[in-house]
Amino acid sequence: MSLRTSALLLVTIFGLSACAKTFEADVSRFHRLAAPQAETVRIVPADPAKVGSLEFEQYAALVRAQLIDAGYRPVADNPAILAKLDWTVSEGREKIRSYPGYYDYYPYYGFGHYGFGHFHHGYFPGYYGYGGYGGYGEVYSTTVHTVSLNLRLERPTGEVLFEGRAVSDIGRPDLPAVMPYLVQALFTDFPGESGRTQTVELKLPDKDDVGY
Repeated sequence: MSLRTSALLLVTIFGLSACAKTFEADVSRFHRLAAPQAETVRIVPADPAKVGSLEFEQYAALVRAQLIDAGYRPVADNPAILAKLDWTVSEGREKIRSYPGYYDYYPYYGFGHYGFGHFHHGYFPGYYGYGGYGGYGEVYSTTVHTVSLNLRLERPTGEVLFEGRAVSDIGRPDLPAVMPYLVQALFTDFPGESGRTQTVELKLPDKDDVGY
């Protein structure tokens, strides 16, 4: 296979994979939980101002489903555990983003007067006459909002069992669209390793952009 053909094949592979949409969240968890044994749990707002909120009920339903999958039993009264749920959305801020080009993926094949292995910005119309893929990356700025989902499990006595937080940046503050993914990220490998922050990546349906 010629160098030219090999390069074009690699561009095609990486170009297609780059089109896959994913949702990423940084998830932090601290806990001293034993294995769930069908303990009863009730989900309540951490913020008293959200008591009776329809929005809270919608997000609580997502958390309730995950708690059931984890082995807990939701009840309305006299729970063994209180699940205190809250969320925040920041004001918009500017963030720099970039799309890598062909030479960013394959600096060894970086033909041109710039030499090998350098990162360049700008636009390149194609490779050897094959359009549709930029040779160099593009850099641009966009407005993002930081959303955070917070969950705290505690005994009615106040003993804290679990504290978890999932944080992500989105292009628009569309909480109903992003919340299912924040909840899923928070409960990935629940309860997780205590005292650690990890990045959880979830694949999005083709029709869903959750605010990106």
